[in-house]
Amino acid sequence: MMRTICPAALAMVMLGSTAVLAGPPGNQRTEQLPRVQVRQVILDQSEEEAGGVAGVCDSIVVSHTDSDFGPGEYIAQGGFVEGEIAATSYTFPASAFPVRLDLAEMLFATSGATVETVTEWAIHIWEGTPTGASGDYSFYSDGKILPHVVMPPGTTGVQLQFLVDPSDPDQIWLDDDGTQTISIGFEVVRHNNQSGNGCISPPSSNSNAFPTTDVDGLSTSSGNWIYIIDCGIFGCPAGWKRFMDLPSICRPSGDWVQRLTVTPSVCDDLGGCCIDGTCYQLDEASCAAASGSFLGAGTSCVDVNCAETAPCCFAATNGCLDLEIWECEAAGGVPGSIGESCSQTVCFPVGACCLPDGSCEDGLSPEECAALNGAFEGDGTECGSTDCPEPVGAACFPTGFCLVLTEANAINAGADWQGPGTNCDDGDGNGTADACEDDGIVGDLNNDGVVDGADLGIFLAGWDQPGPTDLNGNGVTNGEDLGL
Repeated sequence: MMRTICPAALAMVMLGSTAVLAGPPGNQRTEQLPRVQVRQVILDQSEEEAGGVAGVCDSIVVSHTDSDFGPGEYIAQGGFVEGEIAATSYTFPASAFPVRLDLAEMLFATSGATVETVTEWAIHIWEGTPTGASGDYSFYSDGKILPHVVMPPGTTGVQLQFLVDPSDPDQIWLDDDGTQTISIGFEVVRHNNQSGNGCISPPSSNSNAFPTTDVDGLSTSSGNWIYIIDCGIFGCPAGWKRFMDLPSICRPSGDWVQRLTVTPSVCDDLGGCCIDGTCYQLDEASCAAASGSFLGAGTSCVDVNCAETAPCCFAATNGCLDLEIWECEAAGGVPGSIGESCSQTVCFPVGACCLPDGSCEDGLSPEECAALNGAFEGDGTECGSTDCPEPVGAACFPTGFCLVLTEANAINAGADWQGPGTNCDDGDGNGTADACEDDGIVGDLNNDGVVDGADLGIFLAGWDQPGPTDLNGNGVTNGEDLGL
């Protein structure tokens, strides 16, 4: 269902910046952007149906481009004609839905324009991938309430920011359509001067603005989309196409300079997940289910480049190659940390392991040593040259108090040592170990589950004597023990 909504509030700010643009294939020009304007459109849809209350989770920023929308090189897609749409798709955990749309961004640019350009645009928002003719939400510029993109002559850029007023009780909430995907698309509804049939000749670069891609290569061919008008035999394949579906002559060489910010309704431990060289914002379980590499809770795809290399270790040869994460896993290797190299990595370390009882075992990996609760002494170490520390354990004093001591120190203090690796903290918060506590009832000297006359008889028989009737452990049975 298509819903067309007009905003009722607008804010605009200017940001000084520089960047470099290159034109479309066959007509490339590298120029210096004198500035980038940030145009922020705030949507107020208070008269629309209620979309739910604002979430309390942290927002998630996702993008396929590594551009920061500031200084740098960009490619203005000069072949982009009226009616075509630049779109990107992002996957989230199923448990995060519904998600609230907070902000959608796109960078437009001119390259050597000789006139002021006015571009009529639209944004489309989909629950799922952009495979339909229109979005679940569509917003069109009208030059009044929702302004067109206006750019001065020269070479310049506009960072178009579309957001919903966070104080508006009616937010845009997007549900899971079964694909766990949200998509956004920016359409050029009308160029400043397309001048003729876009199928025969591209819009003039000196009088129009165009969507941009980055120059760092295509990081995800499946998450970038384009809607192409039907030019028959003269054009590229028509309709909705992922970049991976396009022949090389029609495929942009970089990712759309787009960015999406959403807030999930359910807060999971989300983080970046590298899957086949592309970063997705997922929880650890969803990342594992997709055979991805989870980069840790709290990491963001904006700060992660899954195309960066990491040391990749191969068990069969104990060899190492610097590969991208997805390449390493696809080749059957074990990836290390992104940003490190093979020269900094010992692939499969083996060495001495100091065990909790003070003994030492040779030839263990760090993982094998940890499974034995031991301390790995480093790659290439041997027990013969390793001085493992004397083991410690819980020492129970006659009062029931517990300290972690070596066996020698426990004997020296008159405490009952419980063995290597035992601990005084048994989780009940009273500072004693289970072994230091009497599991029976105080005063139940015959262990029949009740303190009665039979126990009193045993107690009186031990009066003035040490032994089991000395309940407080002070060496004599007396009135203090009778009180207990």
